Amino acid sequence: MFEQEHFEAVIHFAAQPSHDKASHFPLTDFDVNAVGTINLLEANRLYSPDSPFIYMSTNKVYGDAPNEIQLEEREFRWDYAIPIYDKGIPENFRIDQSKHSLFGASKVAADIMVQEYGRYFGMPTCCLRGGCLTGPAHSGVELHGFLSYLIKCNLDDTHYTVFGYKAKQVRDNIHSNDVVKFMEAFINSPRRGEVYNIGGGKANAVSMLEAFQLAESITGKPMNWSYSEINRIGDHICYYSDLTKMRSHYPNWNITIDLETMFRQMIDSWDQRMAVAAT
Repeated sequence: MFEQEHFEAVIHFAAQPSHDKASHFPLTDFDVNAVGTINLLEANRLYSPDSPFIYMSTNKVYGDAPNEIQLEEREFRWDYAIPIYDKGIPENFRIDQSKHSLFGASKVAADIMVQEYGRYFGMPTCCLRGGCLTGPAHSGVELHGFLSYLIKCNLDDTHYTVFGYKAKQVRDNIHSNDVVKFMEAFINSPRRGEVYNIGGGKANAVSMLEAFQLAESITGKPMNWSYSEINRIGDHICYYSDLTKMRSHYPNWNITIDLETMFRQMIDSWDQRMAVAAT
């Protein structure tokens, strides 16, 4: 395909996305996430080396190293107690000497290779280390897509299990529309071997308890949930992205869709899907 067509840009979303399931088939996970990425990179280098290459990486490349940051426990969430992390995790945060999950390790391999093709071969590449990418069309299952799945559980009274950290673990959420807008900005003005932490930032960060409260306040339905003391391997206690670098390199880009709007869009979407399923 690459030999026959010249692509204006390559956006690489293909992945095995679950860090829990990766342990059940580690060779397949690595083959999809790491080997699949270098295959695309090499094809791009041979046939479209000037075309921007965007790789959807993950914040799991940092492993559980963010858990070493001193945290402050608040009523409904954890938050960083160190002033230098007030805006979140920056791109120069370390990625080694931590527990990643096998999924995270395979994504590290791909992430580094995308950077290397940019730096070594001078190709326009970037890694987008995503937080929780979501939106109204997100399918949402128990092990992936937590906001969409949480809202589905609220609407149809499905039981939801929270794993560890007193249900105060924090994630930042970014709407798919804002992700695509950043990709467009990079394609229009590409850079070589760059890395960006792409999430909703501090403003769109939410804990499990806060997410329950927000869903309940909009739908009027209580969450059916329970708590397990055992946290997921390599999971973050608190993570949100420092968007300073993204905004500096692309000043015309910013977050445009806030957390409550995301919730309302997903609630409307699940209402429609459930209505169709019931007919």
